[in-house]
Amino acid sequence: MGLGSVLPMGQQALAANPNRILVVVELTGANDGFNTLVPYADDTYYRLRPKLGIRANKVRKIDDQYGFNPGMAGFERLFKEGQMAVVHGCGYDNPSYSHFTSAAYWHTGVPNGGEPYGWLGRLADAIDPQLTPNFLVNIDERQSLAVRAARHVPVVFDDPERFGRKGLFQSRPLIDHQLHTQASSNASQQFLEDVAQSARQASEQVRSAWRNYKTPVDYGILPMDLPKVASMINAKLPTRIYHTAYRHNAFDTHVHQAEQHQRLLTYVSDGVSGFMQDMKRIGRDKDVVVMVYSEFGRRAAENTSLGTDHGTANHVYLVGQGVKGGHHGQAPSLSNLNAEGNVLHTTDFRRVYASVMENWMGANSQGLLNGQFDTLPVFA
Repeated sequence: MGLGSVLPMGQQALAANPNRILVVVELTGANDGFNTLVPYADDTYYRLRPKLGIRANKVRKIDDQYGFNPGMAGFERLFKEGQMAVVHGCGYDNPSYSHFTSAAYWHTGVPNGGEPYGWLGRLADAIDPQLTPNFLVNIDERQSLAVRAARHVPVVFDDPERFGRKGLFQSRPLIDHQLHTQASSNASQQFLEDVAQSARQASEQVRSAWRNYKTPVDYGILPMDLPKVASMINAKLPTRIYHTAYRHNAFDTHVHQAEQHQRLLTYVSDGVSGFMQDMKRIGRDKDVVVMVYSEFGRRAAENTSLGTDHGTANHVYLVGQGVKGGHHGQAPSLSNLNAEGNVLHTTDFRRVYASVMENWMGANSQGLLNGQFDTLPVFA
């Protein structure tokens, strides 16, 4: 039985601002944290990466220890404005080096557990027992395990213009027909009709929000679907939890990493920065926090193909007016590596989840994470 299935029906969340929104962005393929936020003051970094290490005179320095990748002007600006919290060394015990397995652990918040429901799905069930339509949205080609819920049905779409129920031409009149409003005496039939009606309304609202949305803000070349999120927030849809991703394992940089990785990071940095500018433009910047994560990091040393192999601990970034900007947690040591040449994690990633659940979304994290995880002071 999964964690989500043992939560009491109608569990009440702690008091929280009902306007708060969480936008979660996944960097699939395992982003190289060491060349994202470069520890340029640590000589060990350059010994491990004599060719891939980014030189101190090229990084975007944010203090006397760290600097962002040269392509990340947006992240540099957000950090210096106090709108970014960097949580160091996030990982879990007995780490998996499989993309699929480790992603599942991050999606569920249950390492080595086999939990069937996602951490965002369980969060939605806890803070919205009324099952508000469109409360939980996943923008992707297919549904992420992170949003799978025991009670909520997440809205999942890729292209807003084409978002709708699928069916053959001959069945379109039935699919598009306005369902009757009288309650059915058959519980199963009523459930199916309610789901169909909710899906129909959701697709109409998403298409309308996207058609009516225009912005002068530049999100960059590949904005990771964040303009679609902005359109829904601008349309005042009731969604409070979004999950999107930089897709197709783009960050699995085993070969000739340097230029490719910088391009990817520029897209991410520009997209998140543009999104926060757009939130300010529409007056919602104080209501939104963006969380950026990856399923694991990369190995501390470069490989012989001028790339990096699968690693362990990584950064998690929290962005928004509501965060307490700066560094949080302890950076893992580059001199104390495990047998595979990877750093040892210093922050259980569930502490980040607990912090977001409790201090931003107003939920009781202990029941949702099946244990007590100390929160981090990442919110102002």
